[in-house]
Amino acid sequence: MAEKSYKYIILGGGVAAGYAAREFVQQGLQAGELAIISKEPAAPYERPALSKAYLFPESPARLPGFHTCVGSGGERQTPQWYSEKGIDLVLDTEVVEASVAQKSLKTASGDVYKYGALIIATGATFIKLSDFGTPGADAKGIYHLREVEDATALYEAIKANPNGNAVCVGGGYIGLELAAVLNMNKMKVTMVYPEPFCMPRLFVSEIAAFYEGYYKEKGIEIVKGTVASGFESNEHGEVKVVKLKDGRELPADIVIVGVGARPNIGLFKDQLTVEKGGFKVDGFFKTSAENVYAVGDVATFPLKLYNELRRVEHVDHARKSAIQAVQTIKAAEAGTSVEEYDYLPYFYSRAFSLSWQFYGDNVGDAVVWGAKGADKVNAKFGAYWVKDGKVMGAFLEGGSADENKALATAARNQVPVLGLDRQELLFLPPSSTVQTNQCSPTNALPTYYNTLKSRI
Repeated sequence: MAEKSYKYIILGGGVAAGYAAREFVQQGLQAGELAIISKEPAAPYERPALSKAYLFPESPARLPGFHTCVGSGGERQTPQWYSEKGIDLVLDTEVVEASVAQKSLKTASGDVYKYGALIIATGATFIKLSDFGTPGADAKGIYHLREVEDATALYEAIKANPNGNAVCVGGGYIGLELAAVLNMNKMKVTMVYPEPFCMPRLFVSEIAAFYEGYYKEKGIEIVKGTVASGFESNEHGEVKVVKLKDGRELPADIVIVGVGARPNIGLFKDQLTVEKGGFKVDGFFKTSAENVYAVGDVATFPLKLYNELRRVEHVDHARKSAIQAVQTIKAAEAGTSVEEYDYLPYFYSRAFSLSWQFYGDNVGDAVVWGAKGADKVNAKFGAYWVKDGKVMGAFLEGGSADENKALATAARNQVPVLGLDRQELLFLPPSSTVQTNQCSPTNALPTYYNTLKSRI
């Protein structure tokens, strides 16, 4: 059993770890000060690639092509990069015990790692249907997607079942993105989800109707209002049928399950304060223990913009929270300070030729423009969520970089919408004298953005 000590340790090897490592280097890191301990066999990479380009039928993405930090336009951090920066990359290593009091981590092989400061970036684990006791949910051919090994196994299954049947269980990010890429691979795809429309945590029915219509035109079947109640396999233990609660049965050569994830907090659950499923942190990502920080999926942080505690599972927050934690650590060493984390919630997705972005919070009244009858080839439509006369959230499909930036600014500044004139109301909630059905002409979009910019 070996024991090693480091000034800093990052536990977890996902997106947050890669961005934290880069920030340490930029802040001035000495060789041998930092170790990253990860149960994954690969250096940190941009996880969103797994549900998109990694599974493309033509020229699929492969490592080292999408190591962090290329997702934000930064340098590709290959294993050689970590070596050159004097960072110990401890891969394929599971930590099984952690002691905040002793500032130590113990691995499955018995090695002990001591730290001065710890950043917990352990991310989340997918939820399995077998967790709910669904019969047959552990059959061969049922896939979940979280790590590059999962994506590789799924890619091989796709290639082994040309023109086969695929069922996506779940109508969120994973379901929508994988249904698209399976369709691109010429598979017969069926989506199944219990909600009345897809992406219910974000979309409203009118927005969802566009995407569901688009997917149907691509040949994807959508089954709503029911769930998978069981799976049948052949004599080799390979899934062949998905049984639905409403009695229907779907043929399946491949099943993708995307029904959510759970944050990986078990190692420290009884040692750190937990709230809303994650470690409670302050605006600098400090946990309840000295010199222990939590970032990304496992952090429940003060969302300053809305004066509430929130846990966010998204790559954008993983990147930014990791950077914030490192800046806090280095500032404390220098006897200086940094500003509190002031995050604007941001979500996005890409599938087929579609690409949408959302900023802010989907609370209040939603006003949708342009979605009904939108051009399926060059789609551009959006929505605003308004509460107490202010823009709280903004959504746009098919926007340019400038347009998306304007949306972000509107949501960040919570632009007031009361008292605007007719032209300004084209894409905003109607006043008492302007009806919702008047808020639709998409050709006024540039004028609207110019108006927003002039008001901020």
